[in-house]
Amino acid sequence: MAKFINPFTDVGFKKIFGQEVSKDLLIDFLNDLLVDEKSITDITFLDKEVLPEYMGDRGVIYDIYCTTESGEQFIVEMQNRQQVNFRERALYYLSHAVSRQGEKGADWRFGLKAVYGVFFMNFRLEDMPHKLRTDIVLSDRDTHEQFSDKLRFIFIELPSFRKEEEECVTDFERWIYVLKNMETLNRMPFKARKSVFEKLEKIVDIASLSKEERMKYDESIKVYRDSLVTMEFAEQKGRAEGLAEGMAKGKAEERRIIAGQLKRMGMSFDAIREVTGLSDSEIDKL
Repeated sequence: MAKFINPFTDVGFKKIFGQEVSKDLLIDFLNDLLVDEKSITDITFLDKEVLPEYMGDRGVIYDIYCTTESGEQFIVEMQNRQQVNFRERALYYLSHAVSRQGEKGADWRFGLKAVYGVFFMNFRLEDMPHKLRTDIVLSDRDTHEQFSDKLRFIFIELPSFRKEEEECVTDFERWIYVLKNMETLNRMPFKARKSVFEKLEKIVDIASLSKEERMKYDESIKVYRDSLVTMEFAEQKGRAEGLAEGMAKGKAEERRIIAGQLKRMGMSFDAIREVTGLSDSEIDKL
């Protein structure tokens, strides 16, 4: 039986990063994520459900939505499977957060605060180089100089992280190691190096959950595992269909090769058609 909660579940992820009592965990992670760039000292959790600005508009629901003491906003999500238009969805979420900063009145002069999107992905993002961290910023196409620092996407592709405990060099890597392996750990590593992991150990210990928390967590685990089974079935079905299609193509190609050889030997179309099953028009093209 697992000792620690699974951070890939909705309940597990929000217990680690999405509650007031443990917000210092999120602050620590964000500082390690943006080391040498920012030093966040406090955050305020915002309402995750942003109500539509007008009737018919889409509401937006984030996993974790917070603002720093300087007014910068962070949207943090955990995704276990790729979704249709995943990148466009991320762009919509962040753009929505930017646009909502607009103030009514003639004196407002577009004084925007930066919006960051941090997307944990428990899958590989298609059509992108497979690496642990991908940072997307607004920059000039030719010079690569930054155009604006008000919009930034950070995609964390967890399957691309393969380091063992002793190989982790940075605190960011230590966070990723713990999150990726948490459900299989018997002890919390790195506590001697960083006290935040000692607090994390207490937060994620399944034995410390209340009866109500345990019920919610168990239900969240069921949803997570059902999702994994569904994904595995879809992948197996896709592989089976691809194999069948490949075999069919292979047999068709084999028939064309044989037909071509028979045709060069001077065999009649009737005989070739009888042997290979190809039509006269298909044989004629060989």
